[in-house]
Amino acid sequence: MWPSISEIIATGVLFAWVVFLVTVLTKKTYMLMLGRGVQDKVAVYYNRKIIHVLAGGLVAFIVPYVFETPLLPLVMALLLGVFTYMPHRVGKLMYWFQVEDNMYEVSFCIMWGVIIALGWLVSGGNFWIGIVPVLFMAIGDSATGFVRNVLFKRRTKSWWGNLAMAAVSIPMGAILGVAGMVAGVLASIIEHFEYPPIDDNITVPLASFIILLLASLYAPSLLSLESISRIIPPPSSF
Repeated sequence: MWPSISEIIATGVLFAWVVFLVTVLTKKTYMLMLGRGVQDKVAVYYNRKIIHVLAGGLVAFIVPYVFETPLLPLVMALLLGVFTYMPHRVGKLMYWFQVEDNMYEVSFCIMWGVIIALGWLVSGGNFWIGIVPVLFMAIGDSATGFVRNVLFKRRTKSWWGNLAMAAVSIPMGAILGVAGMVAGVLASIIEHFEYPPIDDNITVPLASFIILLLASLYAPSLLSLESISRIIPPPSSF
């Protein structure tokens, strides 16, 4: 199935929004935070979480409304992966949200597209089995970041942050039933651990996606794909 004109337009609008967010809007928030005495690294970390929510989270939530297949979201995610990788490659970082220490924003983009696409494929056309793990990564993980930044003023791991993530992720997972809630709990625990060069932008969506996949194969009664389809109909029904 070839993408429709409306899907192509939606892809362009969403891509433009993400580029505007990372190149213009968060640069302004960075300068605003510095002007209010926020430390450079703290401002950078806040910006990374703002991007998580307003790019990864918001766009993921929009996907089922406007796309019939994950082809264009996947292409968009991969292009954004290249877009965020190139500053590292040429040594000209977007300093208001990128750091020399890691390229986690690149893995974020790639996993966003891959997990959404895989979810659509294994569920026979339902986006949500892929979107919910992405929301854990984008919004749930941001809760940990905001809490840790407030408490410690630096990037670190703390179970307080993971509790905040669980408080956000479990209700989001509930839209897919018991399996989604279990996936939210697991994602909130997995986020606490990193195994460089593998980061939590890989482990969180992958682990939670595997839980949902296993539920769909071996315990479908714990997974409520039909209920989310009734709440949010596919774009062809609009």
